[in-house]
Amino acid sequence: MADQVKVDEFLAELLAICHPLEPFDMALLDAHGATLAEDIFAGERLVLKKGSRIRSTQIGLAASIGLDHLPTRPHPRVVVLSAGPDLVEPGNELGVGEEYETNSWLLTTAVREVGAVAYRVHTIPDDEAELQAVIEDQLVRADLIIISGERHDDSFDLITRTLSQIGEIKTVDIAIESSGRHNYGVIGPDKTPVVTLPGDPIAAYISFELLIRPMIRTMLGAATLHRPSVKAKLEKPVKSSGGFRSYVRAVLSDDGKSVLPLNSTGSSAQDEQAALSDANSFIAVPEGETEIDAGKEVTVVVLERRYI
Repeated sequence: MADQVKVDEFLAELLAICHPLEPFDMALLDAHGATLAEDIFAGERLVLKKGSRIRSTQIGLAASIGLDHLPTRPHPRVVVLSAGPDLVEPGNELGVGEEYETNSWLLTTAVREVGAVAYRVHTIPDDEAELQAVIEDQLVRADLIIISGERHDDSFDLITRTLSQIGEIKTVDIAIESSGRHNYGVIGPDKTPVVTLPGDPIAAYISFELLIRPMIRTMLGAATLHRPSVKAKLEKPVKSSGGFRSYVRAVLSDDGKSVLPLNSTGSSAQDEQAALSDANSFIAVPEGETEIDAGKEVTVVVLERRYI
């Protein structure tokens, strides 16, 4: 039986196994999108602050003061690996009992959006030895490995046994509504951090936002680890089991004053994914709350701002 932990406790465990990557001087164009490792001065004036993301305007500023390199923490290399015998690559026909492989596509692009280099690997292992060989092959190019199985976690035990053969692994249940089991630890000779996420894409994405994104931001040496949060008024009531914290997909208004919880229009995986695609935020419902009425103020985790 896996231990059950709160989100904040689990995140602290994950951050303890990852560290900012060693900085080095990078050519300006290569430094774009990475994180500045030192304060930059023009004379006595501070012009670029340590921990900030290097964007086009920072590149232009560096060039204007005669710099052709910047001290940066490089983009972490993140391998996203999916494993499961019933997972089919998009573009192929589904057989009986099969489903399209979703998580690695979702997670690989999410990794890129944080500012890391992402490598997507899809494998259909027959046994632990085959899966172990695939994982070990990826260690040479990985600062972090993320693994997901099938939607119903049919492959979770295989992944757990395999990781336990090559590293120090723990299994936990996070106290989040509709989440699942997670593995975490370090593997291989370089003690590479690894995290196994739930097979359900919605649960996997919530775990990515709450857990994996801060890990990558830590490796980048970023000044802030978490998404911003705001207080907003509910446009419709939300319900929760009450026993666990929950994160409800939602649309935050342009002025940030109100938030509309989203419900999928059906019960299929595509309906669930559509609701996630429409969301620009999560409503954080604390433990013990079973229903929050419309008009009440809630905490909203902002995923993105959308402008036309």
